[in-house]
Amino acid sequence: MILDILFPNRCLGCNCTISADLLVCELCFGRIDFIHSGYFDDNLIKERCRLLFPVENTFALMQFEKENLSRKIIHELKYKSRAKAGEILAEWTMERLDFKDQKPDLMVSVPLHPKKLKERGYNQLHVFTEKLSEFYGIPFDHDLIKRNQYSKAQALKDKQNRLKSENVFSVTKSINQKNILLIDDVFTTGNTIASIAWEILKAGNNTVNVLVMAMDV
Repeated sequence: MILDILFPNRCLGCNCTISADLLVCELCFGRIDFIHSGYFDDNLIKERCRLLFPVENTFALMQFEKENLSRKIIHELKYKSRAKAGEILAEWTMERLDFKDQKPDLMVSVPLHPKKLKERGYNQLHVFTEKLSEFYGIPFDHDLIKRNQYSKAQALKDKQNRLKSENVFSVTKSINQKNILLIDDVFTTGNTIASIAWEILKAGNNTVNVLVMAMDV
C-alpha cells in the first residue's frame, strides 16, 4: 500500500495514475492500434510469412510503429522486466483470438540464448504463452527450440544483420505430425520466426502457425 502511494502505477500513454493491474488508462486504451483480422484470414502477416516459409494460420494483436503506444507496451515487457505486461497482453489476445475447432497441438515461444536469459532474468514470452495455454487448454513447451547463438536484441540490429539468422535455432526433441503455434513478441523482417519454422518443418511432418503480440507495418 505504501509503495503504491510512493510509486503509483502510471499509464504508459499519458502518465496519469492508474490501477496497479493496468498498463494504460481507458482513454489511452482507445489509442492502441489493434489489428482486426482473424486467425484464419488472409492477413498481412500471413502474406509476409508465406514469402519465407509454409504457414497455415496467423494472428497479430497490434501494429508496431515507431511512435505508437504498442511499442511502449512491448518495450515495457521486454526491457523493463514488467512480467505483468505479458499477462495483460495475453488477456487482450484471448478477447480477440478464436481457434474455433482447429486448436494447435502445442504452443512454442521464441527462446532466448542462456546468456541473454541470465542477463534479462526472464523470457518475456513465457508468461504470455503460459496464460494463453491455460485459457485455451493447449500445452506449451519452452524447451523444444534451442537458440544456439548469442546476439544483441533484434531491435538494436540494423536490417542487414537481422537478415543473418541461419543456424541460430535447433529442435531439441523428436516431433512429427504436430500442429504448432509459434509465438513471438514482434514481427519485423520475419527472419527469426522463419528460422525456427524451418527447423520445425524439417523435424517431421509438422505444420506451423504464427502468433505475435505486434507486427511492424
